[in-house]
Amino acid sequence: MSGKIEDTVKEVAGAAEQQWGEATDSPRHRVRGAARRYTNQASYAARDAADCIKDQVQSNPLAGLAVAGAVGVVIGFLLGRK
Repeated sequence: MSGKIEDTVKEVAGAAEQQWGEATDSPRHRVRGAARRYTNQASYAARDAADCIKDQVQSNPLAGLAVAGAVGVVIGFLLGRK
């Protein structure tokens, strides 16, 4: 959970830096702020998706096993093609 909080704080810091760049007309701050903001948004979304998947697998392990098996078969099929 602390990773999500850290991502949110960094996202806010990136948004602030982006706004500072727009206020001072500094492309460097604008780009760095936007990069930090969107990187941390993606990190937060990935952590949230991982937590959701973990919760779903814990509540229904057989479905998780079936999905993992299906993904393995598809990957094996794609790697076996020539």
